[in-house]
Amino acid sequence: MMETIFEEDIINALTVLRNGGLIVYPTDTIWGIGCDATSESAVSKVFALKQRSESKSLVVLLPDPRDLLHYVSNPPPDITDTLAGFTRPTTVIYEGALGLAPNLINEDGTVAIRIVQDTFCRHLLKRLRKPLVSTSANISGQPSPAQFSDIAVPILQGADYVVKYRQEEAAAGVASRIIRIGKDGSIAIIRD
Repeated sequence: MMETIFEEDIINALTVLRNGGLIVYPTDTIWGIGCDATSESAVSKVFALKQRSESKSLVVLLPDPRDLLHYVSNPPPDITDTLAGFTRPTTVIYEGALGLAPNLINEDGTVAIRIVQDTFCRHLLKRLRKPLVSTSANISGQPSPAQFSDIAVPILQGADYVVKYRQEEAAAGVASRIIRIGKDGSIAIIRD
């Protein structure tokens, strides 16, 4: 039964994402609002739904460290080893964003990217073959939803598709840690 829901959700989400729409979906951390991270109009819809300023960054999800080469101009040479050493979901701020929607890239040219281990996200990303926006499924300034039941109705109504998979999970999700890796390889923790 769960496999059927999983596959239906993947197919429906892919259809929406490929047509510039928004999904609400479970990630490796908390429930998120997602869209094709290469589509400027889709990213604008996320900002509008969240009632969030476009000057605030959104996170991008990728399935594999090798994918960084397509979206970051000079990823640190040892980034795969660095990422492998993380014991919990960690979003990394990289310099030199490439190939993403312009309204997704911070004014200083940086982008926040997380390599996901979550099964649903990895399947979705690998089949989409594009990076995915992930931002908490809430109105800007409101608490992040720890579980599906915490998501506000306007967010659910504003999405083009709401994933059914994992809606019943009672475990509370926790937002990722955010770090920035400097040109010299130093790591600064932005949110722990």
